Amino acid sequence: MSNHTQRRAARQARNSRIVKRMWYTFGAFVGLMALLFVLIYNGVIGYMPAIEQLRNPTDKFASTIYAAGGEEMGRFYRSKGNRVYVDYDQLSKHLSNALIATEDARFDNHSGIDVRALGRAIIKRVLMGQKSAGGGSTITQQLAKQLYSPESSNIFERALQKPIEWVIAVKLERYYTKDEIIKMYFNQFDFLNNAVGIKTAAFVYFGKDPSQLNLQESATLVGMCKNPSYYNPLRYSERTRERRNVVLDQMVKAGFLSEADAEATKQLPLVLSYHRVDHNDGLAPYFREELRRVMMAKKPEEKDYPKWNRQAYVDDSAAWVCNPLYGWCNKNTKPDGSHYDIYSDGLKIYTTIDERMQTYAEQAVRKHMSKTLQPAFLRERGGTKNPYTNNRAELSAAAKQSLINNAIKRSDRYRMLKKQGKSEEEIMSNFNTPTTMRLFSYDGDYETTMTPRDSLLYTKSFLRCSMMSMDPVTGYVKAYVGGPDFRFFKYDMVSKGRRQIGSTVKPFVYSKAVNDYGCTPCTMRPGGAPNIHWYREVWNPRGGGGSMTLKSALTASVNTISAGFMKGTSPNWIEQQGYAVYPPSELAKWMHSFGITSHLEPVPALSLGVSEITLREMVAAYSAFANGGMRVEPVYVTRICDNKGNILAEFTGQQTEIMSEDTYYKMLDMLMSVVNSGTGRRLRAQYNITAEMGGKTGTTNFNSDGWFMGFTPELVTGVWVGGEERYIHFVSTAMGQGAEAALPILALYMQQVYKDAALPYTQSTKFQFPKGYNPCQDELGRLGGYGGGGGDTGGGGGDAIMEGAFD
Repeated sequence: MSNHTQRRAARQARNSRIVKRMWYTFGAFVGLMALLFVLIYNGVIGYMPAIEQLRNPTDKFASTIYAAGGEEMGRFYRSKGNRVYVDYDQLSKHLSNALIATEDARFDNHSGIDVRALGRAIIKRVLMGQKSAGGGSTITQQLAKQLYSPESSNIFERALQKPIEWVIAVKLERYYTKDEIIKMYFNQFDFLNNAVGIKTAAFVYFGKDPSQLNLQESATLVGMCKNPSYYNPLRYSERTRERRNVVLDQMVKAGFLSEADAEATKQLPLVLSYHRVDHNDGLAPYFREELRRVMMAKKPEEKDYPKWNRQAYVDDSAAWVCNPLYGWCNKNTKPDGSHYDIYSDGLKIYTTIDERMQTYAEQAVRKHMSKTLQPAFLRERGGTKNPYTNNRAELSAAAKQSLINNAIKRSDRYRMLKKQGKSEEEIMSNFNTPTTMRLFSYDGDYETTMTPRDSLLYTKSFLRCSMMSMDPVTGYVKAYVGGPDFRFFKYDMVSKGRRQIGSTVKPFVYSKAVNDYGCTPCTMRPGGAPNIHWYREVWNPRGGGGSMTLKSALTASVNTISAGFMKGTSPNWIEQQGYAVYPPSELAKWMHSFGITSHLEPVPALSLGVSEITLREMVAAYSAFANGGMRVEPVYVTRICDNKGNILAEFTGQQTEIMSEDTYYKMLDMLMSVVNSGTGRRLRAQYNITAEMGGKTGTTNFNSDGWFMGFTPELVTGVWVGGEERYIHFVSTAMGQGAEAALPILALYMQQVYKDAALPYTQSTKFQFPKGYNPCQDELGRLGGYGGGGGDTGGGGGDAIMEGAFD
């Protein structure tokens, strides 16, 4: 054998060994890969969700809040969780076509892994180094990554990430149809700008539902799927338009679109209709925040409440027992035994709020506050740098400085600087150093340069307010406004803020006398200082006049008549003459029977409204004066459903009988007189409201609080206006009294409600008295007739003189 032949044979043998080794290596690689996939498939290595989790993936959907008419009010969600479930048949056909054409052209022909696309990606990217060669991930793989891929903490986990996604994709294809995979993909994808999921994205970028998206809108959103940050239409309009056009070309290649239609659409500009989604925006933000607090409340534990706020523990404990909505998420469990979470369980919460009435309430508040009260207050205070009273008898200079210092220490800026280890001197220097900030204005918030200290005083210079309107029979809350602007004034003055109620307490005083002591609207009461002995002191509120009927006294809001019902620690001249009196403790108990849970100090001044009570409590209490003596608990929600629409809970108002029917008619007669000819007469004279209505004004010492409680047979509404602190108020009673500060808000609201023909309220609705009913029947023999005419203002002087907790 020649050397040449030998060398050739040797080469062939060597080549044969190399080929065999390559085949062995390839076989070993295939075997190892098969073993790896088997181990991954069975969860031996890497992360593999359980079969049950694959069949029922944990979808975190935002809960949606609806108004009574079905309009969406807002959503509850955590960061990057503003996702709302949609079904496949709620998607525009352009969406699924664009997604398949762009991301996975052979979607209908593979079982989770597109081997051709994967091989192409490996050859072009790995072997040929082409970065723009396209990816090999199918739609199902991308969904697997969205649903189940945990964060990789080391190189080994990163190496396993793709194989794990392949295996999960194969499993997903076993459990779901192609349409379901498309639906799940669109529900999961984060389109940025608080637009998680296709339903939210369609609204945020185009103001539409997914089913309404046209071709170019669908192509734009699908184009974002490649890289939503890079193709963010709010920041990179031209870049996003170009990406949209690429999607259109892909749809032509896939046969979903003709070239003519694609070219025509590509010529269109990128047109957005951006709707910012934020917890602070939208209808009834104070109500939505209160609803969140109520539904997510945990069972109250006294140790979790500071000693100075024990009242909150009392209120929350009562709510936990009596209010089925309070703590609903923590009282009820899902089928898996876990508690509900409004941020991720996709609940549908149907509220009692009427969208139009809520809008009218917000407009009424803004109109009166911005056009009348706030300008008048700033004129009186000389600007925004000195919101506090200058009355040294009420507030000394040292006390004022103490209030300012306390406000500084309660601020977020102070806590942040303290956490950074800054000294008190450095912190005060910071608060006196001008900086750029954004401030509230009724003309629109704006940026300016101001010291943080001055910004605190600026914010305090804005009067606060609250309003709640409710059906007195069902308890359905129709409108809820907790302040002038939720973005800047988060504290809710409907359900959280407690303020002295002034003369709005008088209907409770009088109804106790009528219900338990046989008084009528025509019962005569002595005028003058009552001289109530209370331990070592003698209490005499201001205001007076001669003897008058109860109806006249309530119509004119005479303080001495209300105070005269209080029994002191030793008899006074009123009691000695045989007039009905009762202890302050009985009044407190009577008021609690109206559903008032706030602490009521049993002192004579309780009869003039010195106790601090929330507006929500007052509206609920006044429902008894509009509803035949039956008090109804406010209802926020009618039903709660899961994300498929199955009803989980339903809610109705709970009514409690407070007073006899006879007492109700007598109180109604007197409270209607307040509106017809008393301190609430501006509703008639100035605002031309003709509807039958009862009501009561209230003003506290130094005009710190202005109240008006009004009711018709169909609505009971309360309004409060005041400063952030008691020492921030009008000097002028003409502006600070309830009839001027609060009543106009209710009047403006009712005007709009009655103008809206679509609402079921008319000014012709009447209170129903028994035929021939005379509220003074019991007094006829003694008085010789019905002498409590509504025009008698007895104590004289009108709103300014007659109102006040101590006036």
